[in-house]
Amino acid sequence: MEPAEVAARERVTSVLREEADDISDRWVQLQLAQPSLNGEVSEAELGEEADALVGALLSGLDRGLPVERVVSSHEEIHRAVSEFSLRRARRGVSPTATSLAVLSLKEALLKAVQRRSRDGEDLFHSAVLINRLLDSAGALSFEIFVEGREEIIRRQSQQLLEVSTPVVRLWRQVLAVPLIGTLDTARTQVVMENVLQAIQEHEALVAIIDITGVPTVDTAVAQHLMHTVNAVRLMGADCIISGIRPPIAQTIAQLGIDLSTIMTRATLADALGEAVKLTDAVPSTSAPLAQR
Repeated sequence: MEPAEVAARERVTSVLREEADDISDRWVQLQLAQPSLNGEVSEAELGEEADALVGALLSGLDRGLPVERVVSSHEEIHRAVSEFSLRRARRGVSPTATSLAVLSLKEALLKAVQRRSRDGEDLFHSAVLINRLLDSAGALSFEIFVEGREEIIRRQSQQLLEVSTPVVRLWRQVLAVPLIGTLDTARTQVVMENVLQAIQEHEALVAIIDITGVPTVDTAVAQHLMHTVNAVRLMGADCIISGIRPPIAQTIAQLGIDLSTIMTRATLADALGEAVKLTDAVPSTSAPLAQR
């Protein structure tokens, strides 16, 4: 490490140690002035984050790690930046605003260094060190933010799938799954899991899958439905597909899809009537009935 860099590091470390509160306060005010933050994070929370990150930077520089590795290798800094980014991801703050918030710490830190020295060369080397340090922190914050948002999106997508595939108990030992929208592999898996779980919980004998709200039925959708029906039968229950509208019936016939082994009805009311007959007439130990 060159002498100028060593001196700059000592200078920045000294400033962080002796003016930590002023740097944190300055950084909070700079963030509050950013319109992109939109009040999503309170001033108190910003203060806590600032204290944590400034303290972590001081700890990292004290360890003697190369500047390029301080952010990536020092656990305290990595944790502080990660928590900073994830909190903003959960609040819906943009990734750009999050990275800019980290980078705005440069201004607060450089201002504190400038109060200590007026020498142009000293300020230059200090600015270079601060840039290298906080550019790494900004890059890490962006990476963590994106990962956090992707996880949130995956979790929300799973929750939407579960909400969009409710299993309703219509009658004694009769369940219904009203489907709306496109039926793909992921959604079919959720339907199957929910139906099988509900059959076990309610000791159901009949499950009605209503596709009135499914816009089109192609070969893939038909295959998904047949897999679900087979799984329901393995649980010892019958499965009825309702909502077979004329256009869907015509499409199925044109595609040559064989649904002869599946009980189908035109409306949910027809399917419920059939289900009531099945539960009244057939013992629960009987095998599932074939297409009538």
